Order: sequence, then structure tokens, then C-alpha cells
Amino acid sequence: MRFYHHLLQSQREAFAGLLVLLLPVFFPRLFSPLGHASPSLFSEWNAPKPKHLPLLKGALQRQPSGRQQSELWSPLADQGWKPCLKSASSSVLPKKSQGYIQVFLDGGLNQQRMGICDAVAVAKILNATLVIPHFEVNPVWQDSSSFSEIFDVDHFIDVLKDEISIVKDLPKEYSWSTREYYATAIRATRIKTAPVHASANWYLENVLPVLQSYGIAAIAPFSHRLAFDNLPMDIQRLRCKVNFKALAFVPHIRELGEVLVNRLRRPAGKSALGDNQFLRETTDDGKKWGDGKFVVLHLRFDKDMAAHSACDFGGGKAEKMALAKYRQVIWQGRVMNSQFTDEELRSQGRCPLTPEEIGLLLAALGLDNSTRLYLASHKVYGGEARIQALRNLFPLMEDKKSLASEEERAKIEGKASLLAAVDYYVSMHSDIFISASPGNMHNALVGHRTYENLKTIRPSMALLGQLLLNKSIEWSKFQQAVLEGHKNRQGQIRLRKEKQSIYTYPAPDCMCHV
Repeated sequence: MRFYHHLLQSQREAFAGLLVLLLPVFFPRLFSPLGHASPSLFSEWNAPKPKHLPLLKGALQRQPSGRQQSELWSPLADQGWKPCLKSASSSVLPKKSQGYIQVFLDGGLNQQRMGICDAVAVAKILNATLVIPHFEVNPVWQDSSSFSEIFDVDHFIDVLKDEISIVKDLPKEYSWSTREYYATAIRATRIKTAPVHASANWYLENVLPVLQSYGIAAIAPFSHRLAFDNLPMDIQRLRCKVNFKALAFVPHIRELGEVLVNRLRRPAGKSALGDNQFLRETTDDGKKWGDGKFVVLHLRFDKDMAAHSACDFGGGKAEKMALAKYRQVIWQGRVMNSQFTDEELRSQGRCPLTPEEIGLLLAALGLDNSTRLYLASHKVYGGEARIQALRNLFPLMEDKKSLASEEERAKIEGKASLLAAVDYYVSMHSDIFISASPGNMHNALVGHRTYENLKTIRPSMALLGQLLLNKSIEWSKFQQAVLEGHKNRQGQIRLRKEKQSIYTYPAPDCMCHV
């Protein structure tokens, strides 16, 4: 009897396994979410229904005025600032280098980008030769992309040739100085005590002696290891020169980015509309204000972000339990702002905006359903079901997967830094850029687009949190409050304050008032 029981159990398990394997075959739409922006359905079974249904209904029926559309799509007016990168004094390379500087950078693309700029500045401060920075394997995305796989090395060296000496590789006498060498023991040439936001004097006092003694110094870790304040103007402008001029992506990233930009500006007949005749009629009747224009949305709503925020995203008890478990495993119970209630966090603007909420913001600002929206994001927590409300508001939503073929994406597929680089390129060429929540990508693009005087909408998180907590608010009042609250959050110059990042606020250090 026991034998038959085990046999029956085995058959049930085999059937269940077969069902799991066949689900994608019989229901492919469930397993083909929007590009790389959505995870597998199996990661979140309990994606919530819309939290703000009355507002969503109002947004779906919106009819923005021509004036509102015109103002939204108009480029930023001249604000009286321009890029100003020339050194105050003529830059001359020192006759003799003090030695070689190596840096080992971790984090994602934009954190590495800031690290490169700081590394050039440190090399300049020390009169040292910079070795092309080494990128650590990203622990989150498991990306091993090197500097030369992301950035054009020859362009980097050429732009900075009058500022510092840069080499692609160490000479033979220093070939022993590798990442593996520093991983096995304490080494006299490794600097691992660099404080966060260290001063120029710290490097002169602690790193220069190592260079003079050994001819080489390796700094690891090297992330946020140079102060933003009390540095010579030449050093500040050099950092911006690296960020905005020297760091160009490799040709194949620029080429793919340009392909995506062209397809967004001049879409083919069907594109995202497919066979939906209603959408075709809605979006093709007459000239639209946004013709030939597009918006980039950096959604930034992945599982890490959701878990670390301690906010409630409407998924009920199942989601709360899943996020609580994830927080315990990943963050060991250390969760940002966990002492506050969800209402307190939202009213203070400390909750990441969901796809539904950022969609309501974009609709309130005046974007209609003919807007071409490019989604620049990693995996979205909740998958396709979480994105659906945003897609309903903006049916012409695209990403890398929907715009480019497998062959075109072959060189970047599965490499988070290269994927992010393409998104960065497209973001810099968009008419409007908006990030749903602050972060490294947001900060980098806000700074770069400020430098180029491009329209960049910064959501007022606290305002939106308070408005969305009001469950009885009508669409017209919500829209009026959003418009009023975002008048001066669309790319207007904000001068850098003490301790703020020069990469996010390039004025006044790297821009001149004219």
C-alpha cells in the first residue's frame, strides 16, 4: 500500500513539474514582460490592483490643453549659465610623474562614473599617472564589464592629455600590482584607509609618501573618496571635464542608443500599437504637440528599492510577508525609516513612486496617450501586472527590447552596466527626463542635463505623497496641485550647496554665469 502511495505522490509531483514547464508554452504573454524592465511572473504572484482607481479613471479621460502641452514640450529657456571648463591657469603636465595611481571601483555604472572623475582629480592633485580604473564585479547584477567595454579609452586619454598622464596598463616592473595581489594579504602599496569625502591634503599626506617610496599606490575601496568642498577651482572643473567630455561610451553603445532615439522620434507604422485600431485612431488624428519627441522615465522600482523603503505598496498581507522576509535576508533587519508608519513615510516623501503613481504624475503634468515613453529601468517589482496601470495611461511605452532586435542587443544582453549605458545615452537625447525616485542614475542625469540645459522633471515626493494619501481628492484638484507644485522643478538651475555633489549640481563650479 505504501508503495502505491509513493507512486501516486511521484506522479503528482511529476505532473506539477510538467505543468510548470508547459505554462510558458501555453500562456507566453504571462512570461514575456516589457523588455528587461519586468521580472519573471514567478517572482511575485500577488501583484496588487491599482491603489488610486478614481484618479486613474480621471487620468484616462484627461484632455490636456494646447497651452499646457506647448509649455511642457518647449525646451528650457536660456537661464544665463553656460559650461565653463577651461582651467583658470594654463594646465601644464609635470615634467616628472610621482608614480602610478590605481583605483578599484565598485557599484553600478553611475557610481563608477563618479569614481573615475574623482580618480582623475586625485591623480592631478598628486601629479601622478593614472592607470585606467579597474571595475569590481558588481555583487548585485554580477556584471564583470571593464572600463574599456563601457567607455572609449582612447577618447578618454585624448581629452585629458593636457591635464594628466593616463596609461592603459602598468609597465612590466609593476605588473605584480593586481587585484588578486591585494586580495591575499596586507600590502604596503595598498591604501584602504581613505575616508569618505577625503580632502586634497589627506591625499598629499597619506598617499604621496607611498608613491614616492614605491612608485605606485593602489586605492581600494575608492567610492566617494574625494570631498566636494574646499578644492581648487581647477580640480573642480577637471572633474566636470571628465564627467561631461571625457567619458564617452564605446561606439557600439552609442550606435545602439542612436538607433533607439531615431525609432522613438520616427516610429514605424505599428510599433507598440499592434492591431489595436482604437489606439491608432486616438494617436494618429492630426498633429500632436509631442510629434517627434519622447520622454524617458527611469522607473527605479525594483525589489531592493521596495524592501529597503519600509513602505506599503498595496500588495496586502502576502506582499508584506514577502518583503519582510526579503528585508531580513538582504538587510539583516536594518531597514530605512522603519520606525515610521506608512502614512508618515509617504507624507515626508520617503516612499518610492510606483509605476501607477508616476503615471498619474506624468498625466497631471499634461502628457497625453500619444506620448512616446521610453522606460529606462532594471527589474520592476511586481512584474507586468504592476506596470499595467502605467501602460494603460501611456500605451506607446517602449524599452530596449521592444525597440531593438535580439541581434541588435546581442553585445549588451545580460550585462547590467552596458544596459544602463544605453539607457543613459537615450536619456541624454530625450526631450524630457524624469526619474520616479532619487538615486545614482537620477543624480547623474540631473547633473548632466543641467550642464546641457535640458528639461528634467524632479518629482516633489512629499507633495505627491500627501496628495495620494487623500483618497477623496478629485482628478481636477490633483492635477492643479501637481502643476502648481512642479512649476519650478523642470530643469531650472539649482546652485550647489555645501557638501552637495558636483556631479548633480555642476553650477557654479563648472558653469559660468553670463
